[in-house]
Amino acid sequence: HHRPLAGDTAEGEAIKLSARAHQSLVWDRTRHMLRLRSALRDFFPAALKAFRDLDAPDTLELLARAPGPDQATRLTKTRIEAALKQARRHHVAAKATELAAILAEDQLRQPPAIQSAYEAVVSSEVAIIVALNTQIDQLGTVVAAHFGQHPDAEIYTSQPGLGTILAARVLGEFGDDPHRYRDAKARKNYAGTSPITRASGTRKVVLARYARNRRLADALQQWAFSAMRGSPGAKTYYQQLRARNIGHQGALRQLANRLVGILHGCLKTHTLYDEHTAWAHLTTAAA
Repeated sequence: HHRPLAGDTAEGEAIKLSARAHQSLVWDRTRHMLRLRSALRDFFPAALKAFRDLDAPDTLELLARAPGPDQATRLTKTRIEAALKQARRHHVAAKATELAAILAEDQLRQPPAIQSAYEAVVSSEVAIIVALNTQIDQLGTVVAAHFGQHPDAEIYTSQPGLGTILAARVLGEFGDDPHRYRDAKARKNYAGTSPITRASGTRKVVLARYARNRRLADALQQWAFSAMRGSPGAKTYYQQLRARNIGHQGALRQLANRLVGILHGCLKTHTLYDEHTAWAHLTTAAA
Protein backbone atom coordinates (compact mmCIF):
# COMPACT_ATOMS: atom_id res chain seq x y z
CA HIS A 1 0.00 0.00 0.00
CA HIS A 2 3.03 2.28 0.09
CA ARG A 3 4.62 4.05 -2.83
CA PRO A 4 7.98 2.41 -3.60
CA LEU A 5 11.08 4.54 -3.18
CA ALA A 6 12.64 5.82 -6.39
CA GLY A 7 15.83 4.01 -7.27
CA ASP A 8 17.80 7.10 -8.28
CA THR A 9 21.54 6.78 -8.72
CA ALA A 10 24.09 8.59 -6.57
CA GLU A 11 24.85 10.87 -9.53
CA GLY A 12 21.16 11.78 -9.81
CA GLU A 13 20.91 12.53 -6.09
CA ALA A 14 24.04 14.71 -6.26
CA ILE A 15 22.51 16.70 -9.13
CA LYS A 16 19.25 17.08 -7.21
CA LEU A 17 21.01 18.28 -4.06
CA SER A 18 23.26 20.83 -5.76
CA ALA A 19 20.57 22.06 -8.17
CA ARG A 20 18.09 22.61 -5.33
CA ALA A 21 20.67 24.54 -3.31
CA HIS A 22 21.46 26.66 -6.38
CA GLN A 23 17.76 27.33 -6.99
CA SER A 24 17.25 28.31 -3.33
CA LEU A 25 20.07 30.83 -3.57
CA VAL A 26 18.50 32.33 -6.70
CA TRP A 27 15.18 32.64 -4.88
CA ASP A 28 16.95 34.23 -1.90
CA ARG A 29 18.58 36.77 -4.21
CA THR A 30 15.19 37.64 -5.68
CA ARG A 31 13.77 38.25 -2.19
CA HIS A 32 16.65 40.57 -1.28
CA MET A 33 16.34 42.40 -4.60
CA LEU A 34 12.67 43.05 -3.83
CA ARG A 35 13.60 44.38 -0.39
CA LEU A 36 16.24 46.61 -1.94
CA ARG A 37 13.77 47.87 -4.53
CA SER A 38 11.22 48.63 -1.82
CA ALA A 39 13.74 50.64 0.22
CA LEU A 40 14.92 52.62 -2.80
CA ARG A 41 11.37 53.39 -3.84
CA ASP A 42 10.65 54.89 -0.41
CA PHE A 43 13.61 57.28 -0.18
CA PHE A 44 15.78 57.14 -3.34
CA PRO A 45 13.54 56.61 -6.42
CA ALA A 46 16.15 58.12 -8.75
CA ALA A 47 18.22 54.95 -8.24
CA LEU A 48 15.40 52.83 -9.65
CA LYS A 49 15.26 55.12 -12.66
CA ALA A 50 19.01 54.91 -13.16
CA PHE A 51 19.54 51.21 -12.45
CA ARG A 52 17.27 48.67 -14.14
CA ASP A 53 19.02 45.50 -12.95
CA LEU A 54 19.58 45.68 -9.21
CA ASP A 55 21.74 42.54 -9.21
CA ALA A 56 24.10 43.78 -11.94
CA PRO A 57 27.76 44.23 -10.83
CA ASP A 58 27.95 47.91 -11.83
CA THR A 59 24.67 48.69 -10.06
CA LEU A 60 25.82 47.00 -6.85
CA GLU A 61 29.19 48.74 -6.89
CA LEU A 62 27.65 52.18 -7.35
CA LEU A 63 24.97 51.57 -4.72
CA ALA A 64 27.65 50.39 -2.30
CA ARG A 65 29.50 53.67 -2.81
CA ALA A 66 26.35 55.79 -2.88
CA PRO A 67 23.53 54.13 -0.89
CA GLY A 68 21.61 57.41 -0.66
CA PRO A 69 20.78 60.49 -2.74
CA ASP A 70 23.34 62.71 -1.00
CA GLN A 71 26.26 60.41 -1.84
CA ALA A 72 24.88 59.81 -5.34
CA THR A 73 25.08 63.50 -6.24
CA ARG A 74 28.79 63.40 -5.38
CA LEU A 75 29.56 60.45 -7.63
CA THR A 76 31.99 61.58 -10.32
CA LYS A 77 31.57 60.61 -13.93
CA THR A 78 34.97 58.92 -13.77
CA ARG A 79 33.82 56.64 -10.97
CA ILE A 80 30.65 55.74 -12.85
CA GLU A 81 32.63 54.99 -16.01
CA ALA A 82 35.00 52.75 -14.05
CA ALA A 83 32.08 50.70 -12.71
CA LEU A 84 30.56 50.39 -16.19
CA LYS A 85 33.87 49.32 -17.73
CA GLN A 86 34.42 46.70 -15.04
CA ALA A 87 30.97 45.30 -15.82
CA ARG A 88 31.86 45.30 -19.54
CA ARG A 89 29.07 47.64 -20.58
CA HIS A 90 28.89 49.17 -24.05
CA HIS A 91 28.77 52.91 -24.78
CA VAL A 92 30.32 53.67 -21.41
CA ALA A 93 30.72 57.44 -21.83
CA ALA A 94 27.13 58.02 -22.91
CA LYS A 95 25.71 55.81 -20.17
CA ALA A 96 27.87 57.45 -17.52
CA THR A 97 26.62 60.88 -18.57
CA GLU A 98 23.01 59.68 -18.44
CA LEU A 99 23.43 58.09 -15.02
CA ALA A 100 25.14 61.16 -13.58
CA ALA A 101 22.30 63.36 -14.82
CA ILE A 102 19.61 61.10 -13.31
CA LEU A 103 21.34 60.83 -9.95
CA ALA A 104 21.81 64.62 -9.79
CA GLU A 105 18.11 65.37 -10.32
CA ASP A 106 16.25 67.23 -7.57
CA GLN A 107 13.98 64.98 -5.57
CA LEU A 108 12.11 64.92 -2.30
CA ARG A 109 14.16 63.84 0.70
CA GLN A 110 13.32 62.02 3.90
CA PRO A 111 14.33 63.52 7.27
CA PRO A 112 18.06 62.97 7.97
CA ALA A 113 17.50 60.28 10.63
CA ILE A 114 15.14 58.25 8.40
CA GLN A 115 17.41 58.67 5.38
CA SER A 116 20.38 57.43 7.39
CA ALA A 117 18.42 54.32 8.40
CA TYR A 118 17.41 53.66 4.80
CA GLU A 119 21.03 54.01 3.67
CA ALA A 120 22.05 51.35 6.19
CA VAL A 121 19.33 49.05 4.85
CA VAL A 122 20.48 49.60 1.27
CA SER A 123 24.12 48.94 2.17
CA SER A 124 23.26 45.70 3.93
CA GLU A 125 21.04 44.45 1.11
CA VAL A 126 23.72 45.30 -1.47
CA ALA A 127 26.32 43.36 0.50
CA ILE A 128 24.03 40.33 0.75
CA ILE A 129 23.23 40.38 -2.98
CA VAL A 130 26.94 40.65 -3.85
CA ALA A 131 27.66 37.61 -1.68
CA LEU A 132 24.75 35.69 -3.19
CA ASN A 133 25.96 36.47 -6.71
CA THR A 134 29.34 34.97 -5.85
CA GLN A 135 27.88 31.85 -4.25
CA ILE A 136 25.39 31.33 -7.08
CA ASP A 137 28.22 31.40 -9.62
CA GLN A 138 30.34 28.99 -7.58
CA LEU A 139 27.49 26.57 -6.93
CA GLY A 140 26.47 26.78 -10.59
CA THR A 141 29.91 25.41 -11.46
CA VAL A 142 29.32 22.48 -9.08
CA VAL A 143 25.90 21.79 -10.62
CA ALA A 144 27.37 21.83 -14.13
CA ALA A 145 30.18 19.48 -13.10
CA HIS A 146 27.81 16.88 -11.61
CA PHE A 147 25.36 17.19 -14.49
CA GLY A 148 28.07 16.80 -17.12
CA GLN A 149 29.00 13.39 -15.70
CA HIS A 150 25.47 11.99 -15.94
CA PRO A 151 24.83 9.57 -18.84
CA ASP A 152 21.52 11.30 -19.71
CA ALA A 153 23.01 14.81 -19.78
CA GLU A 154 23.24 14.93 -23.58
CA ILE A 155 19.59 13.90 -23.97
CA TYR A 156 18.45 16.65 -21.62
CA THR A 157 20.55 19.40 -23.19
CA SER A 158 19.38 18.36 -26.67
CA GLN A 159 15.87 19.54 -25.70
CA PRO A 160 15.13 23.10 -26.92
CA GLY A 161 15.27 25.66 -24.14
CA LEU A 162 17.26 23.53 -21.69
CA GLY A 163 20.68 24.85 -20.75
CA THR A 164 22.99 23.12 -18.32
CA ILE A 165 21.59 24.58 -15.07
CA LEU A 166 17.92 24.32 -16.04
CA ALA A 167 18.43 20.80 -17.41
CA ALA A 168 20.11 19.80 -14.14
CA ARG A 169 17.11 21.09 -12.20
CA VAL A 170 14.69 19.12 -14.37
CA LEU A 171 16.77 15.94 -14.16
CA GLY A 172 17.21 16.29 -10.40
CA GLU A 173 13.49 16.74 -9.73
CA PHE A 174 12.38 13.95 -12.07
CA GLY A 175 15.13 11.62 -10.89
CA ASP A 176 16.97 9.15 -13.09
CA ASP A 177 15.28 5.88 -12.09
CA PRO A 178 14.28 4.47 -15.53
CA HIS A 179 11.38 2.51 -13.96
CA ARG A 180 9.91 5.31 -11.83
CA TYR A 181 7.36 6.46 -14.43
CA ARG A 182 5.25 3.81 -16.08
CA ASP A 183 4.57 5.97 -19.14
CA ALA A 184 4.62 9.57 -20.33
CA LYS A 185 1.30 10.27 -18.61
CA ALA A 186 2.71 9.21 -15.23
CA ARG A 187 5.64 11.60 -15.69
CA LYS A 188 3.27 14.40 -16.69
CA ASN A 189 1.09 13.74 -13.65
CA TYR A 190 4.09 13.97 -11.35
CA ALA A 191 5.20 17.16 -13.09
CA GLY A 192 1.77 18.69 -12.51
CA THR A 193 1.43 19.75 -16.14
CA SER A 194 -1.37 17.34 -17.07
CA PRO A 195 -4.86 18.69 -16.33
CA ILE A 196 -7.46 17.24 -13.97
CA THR A 197 -10.86 16.51 -15.55
CA ARG A 198 -13.92 16.44 -13.33
CA ALA A 199 -17.27 15.41 -14.78
CA SER A 200 -20.66 15.37 -13.08
CA GLY A 201 -23.76 14.73 -15.15
CA THR A 202 -23.67 17.13 -18.09
CA ARG A 203 -20.95 19.32 -16.59
CA LYS A 204 -17.28 18.84 -17.35
CA VAL A 205 -14.52 20.96 -15.80
CA VAL A 206 -10.81 20.89 -16.64
CA LEU A 207 -8.56 22.17 -13.85
CA ALA A 208 -4.84 22.71 -13.41
CA ARG A 209 -2.95 20.62 -10.86
CA TYR A 210 -1.85 22.70 -7.89
CA ALA A 211 -0.64 19.84 -5.68
CA ARG A 212 2.73 19.33 -7.31
CA ASN A 213 6.48 19.64 -6.95
CA ARG A 214 6.94 23.42 -6.80
CA ARG A 215 10.60 23.32 -7.81
CA LEU A 216 9.87 21.15 -10.83
CA ALA A 217 6.89 23.31 -11.83
CA ASP A 218 9.09 26.43 -11.74
CA ALA A 219 11.74 24.75 -13.90
CA LEU A 220 9.19 23.49 -16.42
CA GLN A 221 7.62 26.92 -16.80
CA GLN A 222 11.04 28.40 -17.57
CA TRP A 223 11.70 25.54 -19.97
CA ALA A 224 8.46 26.10 -21.88
CA PHE A 225 9.11 29.84 -22.16
CA SER A 226 12.70 29.32 -23.37
CA ALA A 227 11.78 26.52 -25.79
CA MET A 228 9.81 28.89 -28.01
CA ARG A 229 13.03 30.70 -28.92
CA GLY A 230 14.79 27.54 -30.06
CA SER A 231 11.98 25.41 -31.45
CA PRO A 232 9.66 26.51 -34.27
CA GLY A 233 7.33 23.66 -33.37
CA ALA A 234 7.05 24.78 -29.73
CA LYS A 235 6.38 28.35 -30.79
CA THR A 236 3.70 27.27 -33.27
CA TYR A 237 2.04 25.06 -30.66
CA TYR A 238 1.98 27.95 -28.17
CA GLN A 239 0.50 30.29 -30.77
CA GLN A 240 -2.22 27.77 -31.59
CA LEU A 241 -3.14 27.56 -27.92
CA ARG A 242 -3.28 31.34 -27.61
CA ALA A 243 -5.48 31.50 -30.73
CA ARG A 244 -7.99 29.32 -28.85
CA ASN A 245 -8.26 32.06 -26.19
CA ILE A 246 -6.10 30.16 -23.72
CA GLY A 247 -4.20 32.50 -21.40
CA HIS A 248 -0.42 32.87 -21.36
CA GLN A 249 0.13 30.75 -18.25
CA GLY A 250 -2.30 28.08 -19.43
CA ALA A 251 -0.58 27.91 -22.82
CA LEU A 252 2.84 27.62 -21.14
CA ARG A 253 1.55 24.82 -18.94
CA GLN A 254 0.20 22.89 -21.93
CA LEU A 255 3.43 23.46 -23.84
CA ALA A 256 5.39 22.20 -20.84
CA ASN A 257 3.12 19.17 -20.75
CA ARG A 258 3.98 18.43 -24.36
CA LEU A 259 7.70 18.95 -23.73
CA VAL A 260 7.64 16.55 -20.77
CA GLY A 261 6.11 13.90 -23.03
CA ILE A 262 8.81 14.48 -25.64
CA LEU A 263 11.51 14.21 -22.97
CA HIS A 264 10.03 10.96 -21.69
CA GLY A 265 10.14 9.48 -25.18
CA CYS A 266 13.75 10.53 -25.67
CA LEU A 267 14.79 9.02 -22.32
CA LYS A 268 12.89 5.81 -23.00
CA THR A 269 14.49 5.29 -26.42
CA HIS A 270 17.86 6.86 -25.49
CA THR A 271 17.69 9.24 -28.45
CA LEU A 272 18.39 12.93 -28.80
CA TYR A 273 15.68 15.48 -29.50
CA ASP A 274 14.60 15.82 -33.12
CA GLU A 275 12.49 18.81 -34.10
CA HIS A 276 10.69 17.07 -36.97
CA THR A 277 9.79 13.99 -34.94
CA ALA A 278 8.68 15.98 -31.91
CA TRP A 279 6.24 18.19 -33.80
CA ALA A 280 5.27 15.96 -36.72
CA HIS A 281 1.62 16.13 -35.65
CA LEU A 282 1.61 19.88 -36.36
CA THR A 283 2.89 19.30 -39.88
CA THR A 284 0.32 16.56 -40.49
CA ALA A 285 -2.51 18.74 -39.19
CA ALA A 286 -1.43 21.66 -41.36
CA ALA A 287 -1.32 19.42 -44.44
